[in-house]
Amino acid sequence: MIDDDTTTVDSTDLEEHHLKLRNAKLSDYPDIRRIMNAVYANMGGAWSREQFKAQINRFPEGQICIEDNGRVVAAAITLIVDYNRFGDQHTYERITGDGYLTTHDPNGDVLYGVDVFVDPEYRHMRLGRRLYDARKELCRRLNLRAIVAGGRIPGYRNHAEKMTPEDYIELVRRSEIYDPILSFQLSNDFHVRRIIRNYIPDDEASQGFATLVQWNNIFYEQKQPLIGGRKAVVRLGTVQWQMRRIASFEELMQQVEFFVDALAGYKADFALFPEFFSAPLLSRFNQDYPAEAIRGLAQYTEEIVEAMSRLAVSYNINIIAGSMPVYFEDEQQLYNVSYLCRRDGTIDHQHKLHITPDERAYWGVRGGNSLKVFDTDIGKIGVLICYDVEFPELPRILAEQGMQILFVPYWVDTKTGYLRVRRCAQARAIENECYVAITGSVGNLPNVENIDIQYSQSAVFSPSDFAFPHDAIMAESTPNTEMTLIVDVDLDKLTEIRNEGSVRNFQDRRLDLYRVQWLSDSED
Repeated sequence: MIDDDTTTVDSTDLEEHHLKLRNAKLSDYPDIRRIMNAVYANMGGAWSREQFKAQINRFPEGQICIEDNGRVVAAAITLIVDYNRFGDQHTYERITGDGYLTTHDPNGDVLYGVDVFVDPEYRHMRLGRRLYDARKELCRRLNLRAIVAGGRIPGYRNHAEKMTPEDYIELVRRSEIYDPILSFQLSNDFHVRRIIRNYIPDDEASQGFATLVQWNNIFYEQKQPLIGGRKAVVRLGTVQWQMRRIASFEELMQQVEFFVDALAGYKADFALFPEFFSAPLLSRFNQDYPAEAIRGLAQYTEEIVEAMSRLAVSYNINIIAGSMPVYFEDEQQLYNVSYLCRRDGTIDHQHKLHITPDERAYWGVRGGNSLKVFDTDIGKIGVLICYDVEFPELPRILAEQGMQILFVPYWVDTKTGYLRVRRCAQARAIENECYVAITGSVGNLPNVENIDIQYSQSAVFSPSDFAFPHDAIMAESTPNTEMTLIVDVDLDKLTEIRNEGSVRNFQDRRLDLYRVQWLSDSED
């Protein structure tokens, strides 16, 4: 049950109040009795002192009140239940143990809302909302999956002759009709599961009907193992890579290991390298024929991937190995491929799907045909190489499969090219309510055809809401300087924004009007 707490406020009434939210005590019973007798005068009045004492003794944390200058003016009564024991078709008397909370189960999975009531003199102060927020906090702290309550619908008596309870509830949901209890519950992110008949048989205003309403705890997690559980805060590391002449494979890997060691030393969970970070080895090949040189570079790719996988395991860090050219002799096709080297020793890959005119013209690169979400020890990630992030369909498909972090290795030679990647990456973070990490190369490779100059400013972007930085930029590097960027990202905030954000881009999509669909059955 809940008392009406939604009338208008006169600011002059607030000047002398001193409100305090706390747990109720047995000594509060006189105030509790006074309020309940006023609120439920036509429904039997207050709990007995014995009932209130049982509520306090069985679940003291769940009995919440608000006092004003030492006098209780509002309260909420709750218990924990194993909801499967009762199911949806229960009565108020049965699930509350006739008010004694004998049904309270500390090992249950649901916080059940028994009652919320507010002193009629204080209804203008929106104290019911404070009590609901306190219940939500309690539900989260106890790691319970939901709050469930049976809600009276006292406004229904004015419409009972004209419509069914189902029609009435739908009109309230659409704000066509105002109900003092249901409208309040809906505005506090509860949703109606079903209608219960004879929930409180003597509730004449509700005609014996009630709504079964539920608020889902989006942070609920099943019990985690003592070791190896999911991390909520993930540390990302990006490498803004200096292009320089390198004489050998060993020298390249020495530079790679330097950065892996540095990021692992700061306990990073991921190390992101740029697109074509192995390009310094291009200087070993004939620059008169760029297509031949890039195919020569592809000869190193398998060896580099194997070496980086060993680094991932030995340094205990997941490595996104930027991208490298891969040549398939049997197909006579060249691809641009990113590799995920997990710290458990497994390897996966993502082809670049959209190929720039420059890549086609100089090197003859072809686009891949598959898009993957990767499972890692911290959650689901995606990898899109440079130009691919400029196509919003791809991150949307990844987000629909649960992606939380998108990694974008890029290579660009000018600021205009960089800004295309950056602006699109920022948009993808907002559209899909995920984190996006980008990094590229800096410096130059004189006399290396088609990859001679670089431009980069690594960054990690977030959605745009109050839980994130005001500019939706978690961090960014100094432009055109070799360096690392280390950023902590909170995955629980993504869950929060998707369900309780100021706007909910992902949730509010009109899938009745449009959708993005993957058509290819091919595997790369």
